[in-house]
Amino acid sequence: MTDKVLLVEDDPDIAELVRVNLQEIGIQISHINQGREAVAEALSDEYALLLLDLMLPDINGLDICRQVRQARPAQAILMLTAKDTEMDRVVGLELGADDYMTKPFSVRELQARVRAQLRRASLLGQQDRMAAHAKLHLGRLCIDQVQHVASLGQQALELTATEFELLYYLARHPNQVFSRSQLLESVWGYHHSGYEHTVNSHINRLRNKVEKNPNQPQIIQTVWGVGYKLSPHGVQA
Repeated sequence: MTDKVLLVEDDPDIAELVRVNLQEIGIQISHINQGREAVAEALSDEYALLLLDLMLPDINGLDICRQVRQARPAQAILMLTAKDTEMDRVVGLELGADDYMTKPFSVRELQARVRAQLRRASLLGQQDRMAAHAKLHLGRLCIDQVQHVASLGQQALELTATEFELLYYLARHPNQVFSRSQLLESVWGYHHSGYEHTVNSHINRLRNKVEKNPNQPQIIQTVWGVGYKLSPHGVQA
C-alpha cells in the first residue's frame, strides 16, 4: 500500500522537487499551496505524514500545526521551511511538530527523514491493530500501546505521537542513560548531526507534562555530559 503524504508548500519549484523525489521512493503526494485549504484536507482524509511549510500566503504553518495537532494528536508532522533560526525550530517543535528540516535541504536526507516518520506511523498503526498488548507499569506511570494513552497516577497525559514514543522508550529502559544521538536514532529512526535540538525540545515538552516542577525534574533526568534517563524513583507513589 502506498503511503500518503500531504505536502503544504506555496513555492511550485520546491513542491515539484519534493513530489518527484518522494514519488521516486514510492510515496504518494498530494499538494496544497494554501493554509486554510490544507487544514481542511488534513482533517478530512487520512495521511501518514504532513509535510508543512511555515511561510504561506494566508495562515502560517505554525497555525496549521496547532490546529491539526489539536484535532489529531497522533498525526505525524514534519516542518519544511526556510526559517532556520533556533527559535523558529523550537517554536515549531513546541507546537507539536515531530521533526524539522530547513531549506535548502539534501534530497537524500529528506527521503530518509520522511521514511523514518512513515516507519513510525506504520508501527503505531500495527500496535493499534494488535488484539492484546501488555501495558507498561512503572510506579505511577502507565503506558498502553494499544490505545496509545499514558497516565501518571490519576492524571491522563496529553502527548503527541513523538512524545508518547519518547516516554515509552525511556520507560522501557528505566535508569538507562541515552545520549541525544541514541534517542534520535531509536525514537525518530535516523541520525543526522546537528539535529539533537529535536531531542532537547521534546524532552522539555515531556517534562512540562510529567514533572511537578519541570525546572527540577525527578522523572526525566539529565545526566550531564551524557544524556537523559527515566528514574523509577521519580514515578513511585
